[in-house]
Amino acid sequence: MTQTASLSKRNIISMNGLKAEDIKVILDTAVSLKEISTRTIKKVPTLRGRTIINLFFEPSTRTRTSFEIAGKRLSADVINISGTGSSTAKGESLIDTARNLNAMNPDILVVRHNCSGAPALISQFVDCPVINAGDGTHEHPSQSLLDLLTIREHKGSLEGLKVTIVGDIAHSRVARSNILAMQTMGMKVKVVGPPTLIPVEIERLGVEVCYDLGQGINDADVIMILRIQLERQNQGLLSSLREYSNYFCLTEKHLSKAKKDTLIIHPGPVNRGIEIALDVMEGPRSVILDQVTNGVAIRMALFYLLLGESDADTN
Repeated sequence: MTQTASLSKRNIISMNGLKAEDIKVILDTAVSLKEISTRTIKKVPTLRGRTIINLFFEPSTRTRTSFEIAGKRLSADVINISGTGSSTAKGESLIDTARNLNAMNPDILVVRHNCSGAPALISQFVDCPVINAGDGTHEHPSQSLLDLLTIREHKGSLEGLKVTIVGDIAHSRVARSNILAMQTMGMKVKVVGPPTLIPVEIERLGVEVCYDLGQGINDADVIMILRIQLERQNQGLLSSLREYSNYFCLTEKHLSKAKKDTLIIHPGPVNRGIEIALDVMEGPRSVILDQVTNGVAIRMALFYLLLGESDADTN
């Protein structure tokens, strides 16, 4: 494979500012790299000799593992550092951590942090590209890209599709990245949830707001269900999980009134029976595991586009 396009941005911190052309290049590159993961020997020499550091200050299964697998399948040297395993646990500042890692000359940093803006801050003190793997309640750009890839695979195209995002919009970095990315690609976005979990004046982002699940999904081509993030809620925004489930858990009864070809996606992890019913999660409309598969391909594409040589060979 020969690299024929590049991205307009050096860092992937936010979907804000990424052009439609950038997103298309990333998705198309992910498609071309996805086949590598189906081989018996799942490795190509594309990024041999490159060093990727995954700096994760928050727990993660899908994101951290897929970034690690993506780097290794392109033959990069991948170093994983957790928050408890870094010197920040001893009192070192995030800036000093960034400066020390930069002194070791990595080729790319992948950063997840519980504080919004941490990856952007780190990017100011390192010489290599930085990918935001999720920062606080701000953004999670690679998740929105894998969501778009999954939708495009099943729908053929993105422009004009109607997407309904259901759940904890206020605390969801996934929702923010997807709203920005989907609108860039010409999609129409509606958000659904209890008023306490819908940000004030979110309509300024160009989305429609609805407080009734049945009404919110009746014309949707794609339904994105979000996890209720209990770890980010300390203000009594929900009276109980049972009450939330009664009104906003996606069930087959709700889907009976939706389009027959509606896709169901979820960024994970899933709270079964709270935000989505088990039979819906494992039903024919659900493409949740396809998202996980595409997560590896998208992260391979980001590494390739940010680091790949013009004569890189993936054969």
